[in-house]
Amino acid sequence: MLDSAISLINDILWGKWQVLIVLLVAAGLWFTMRLGAIQLRHFGHMFSLLRNSTTSSKEGISSFQALCTSLSARVGTGNLAGVAIAISLGGSGAVFWMWVIAILGMATGYAESLLAQVYKVRNSNGEFRGGPAYYIKQGLGKSWLAVLFSVCIFMGYGLFFSAFQANNIASAVNHSYGFPTQYVGAVVMVLAGIIVMGGLRSVARFAEWVVPFMGIAYVLTAVGITIVNIELVPSMLGDIVLSAFGLQEAGSGAIGAAIKNGIQRGLFSNEAGSGSAPHAAAGATPVPNHPASQGYVQMLGVFFDTIVLCTCTAIIILLSDFDGVNGELSGIRITQDAMESHIGTYGGHFVAIALTLFAFTSVVANFAYAQSNLRIFKMDNKFGNWTYIAIYLAMVFWGASATLTQVLAAADMALGLMTVVNVIALILLTPTIVAVSKNYITKKDAGHAITFQKNECQIQGNIESDAWD
Repeated sequence: MLDSAISLINDILWGKWQVLIVLLVAAGLWFTMRLGAIQLRHFGHMFSLLRNSTTSSKEGISSFQALCTSLSARVGTGNLAGVAIAISLGGSGAVFWMWVIAILGMATGYAESLLAQVYKVRNSNGEFRGGPAYYIKQGLGKSWLAVLFSVCIFMGYGLFFSAFQANNIASAVNHSYGFPTQYVGAVVMVLAGIIVMGGLRSVARFAEWVVPFMGIAYVLTAVGITIVNIELVPSMLGDIVLSAFGLQEAGSGAIGAAIKNGIQRGLFSNEAGSGSAPHAAAGATPVPNHPASQGYVQMLGVFFDTIVLCTCTAIIILLSDFDGVNGELSGIRITQDAMESHIGTYGGHFVAIALTLFAFTSVVANFAYAQSNLRIFKMDNKFGNWTYIAIYLAMVFWGASATLTQVLAAADMALGLMTVVNVIALILLTPTIVAVSKNYITKKDAGHAITFQKNECQIQGNIESDAWD
């Protein structure tokens, strides 16, 4: 009975109805129009904010740490296996549609991170926390909807997806080096425990060091492969664009597959609109101290995840001797084979190590996202935190050697429901998003000092009294 209900919901959200794809694409278009294509008009401004993004305070982590934390959750198996699956099922044209959905998703990512800052709260230690549950509760006055979102993120990110990522790590290490999965699970549990016991600030410090390192290493590898195969690059780019519109010979029938798989895998990779990244954004003390500045910085997360890292995987695959005949379940194998064709047997080890790092950063970031919702259940105390840590670590250890088919179905349902709730809330809170954005842009264009005064904007609902003092 329960399995049938979960299957039905997932079929509506992820399957033939494609509700989530339609909803997320519509949200990207909506915020691109309402914000005047802010992701294109202010593209350079996003990068300029990085110059002063390393400043933190006793109340919040730095904007750069928040960006790295959100990237540590975004960057995962989707960047390695998901891109391969998209190309395998939709051809090289799927890459083009991944770029398109990333550009649209940047506007959605901006909107949700801005709201997370507007409606942020202080936890029992006086540190900033927030996320969709808080802007739903305070901005819309819908406590029951906030509770529904929090339950979903605990199920999805806090427990089941962390178990799934641990399973990915154990499987990759076992396949490449033969270590028993239960031993790998124990090591992952201990390492994750050391990091998460320090809370969001500890997770952010870890992400600040690891994410740039693994991202730069992966990009440099892709750049090196591109240089070695530079004569093939023009034809590769031409093939991506022509295949995207079915303009290749005998390729007109494949345009639907290219669009569907490119959009789907792009959405799943960058997570824009799912409501996950706002938890990291809310924990920051932005510079300048205005909600919109964190929105700009978090747009970079979508850009780096899909436009940069997913493109690197696509380049590695398309410049190899990939024949496009692999099935959907062989995504990571496609990437490994492609890497091995470029740099020999070391390629398989490189992908295994990259997958392990990408998945582990997701494990610890997922913890922080769910922990930010403890206050919704009045569990923002020592007992609540230690109870959650114990359950989380147990799930990580169990997941390393478990069969996760049914668990993943429940996790997919939780992720789908939280995305639906979040996007609806974003649309309803559009007046606040637009008003706060205009306040920031007006001050920026006039050369004035950029600070946020809550009485300068028409804000829906209520802001916690001491969040923006």
